[in-house]
Amino acid sequence: MKKQTKLIIAVAVIVAVVVVMAGIYFATRPDTAQGAKTITVEVVHGDGSSKDFTYHTDSEYLGEVLLAEGLVAGDQGEFGLYILTVDGEDAIFEESGAYWALYQNGEMTTTGADTTPIQDGDSFQLVYTK
Repeated sequence: MKKQTKLIIAVAVIVAVVVVMAGIYFATRPDTAQGAKTITVEVVHGDGSSKDFTYHTDSEYLGEVLLAEGLVAGDQGEFGLYILTVDGEDAIFEESGAYWALYQNGEMTTTGADTTPIQDGDSFQLVYTK
């Protein structure tokens, strides 16, 4: 009987922790904005050269814009879009150890392109990184 009580208490504690964590996530996740937005994307290539792109969009997330405009290509995985090609340049980690780092307003993002919300006036960088 004591083992069942301990098991029930343990399950209740785990459920409570999951509920609290979900509440914290939903309370602190970045806001999205709908409506016309203008964003800039700077691509920094492996040779150090850079190219700027300006987009006008109603999309809420960066990945939608990058794919729709044909600036990036990649694979969809369990964590969202894995960017392999930007502006015609490949960065295949398994082959060369290179990847595309994503920055928003000068800071490296903690989200992937698919889950990075965009606001009017945001600036992004896709930087070839080894």
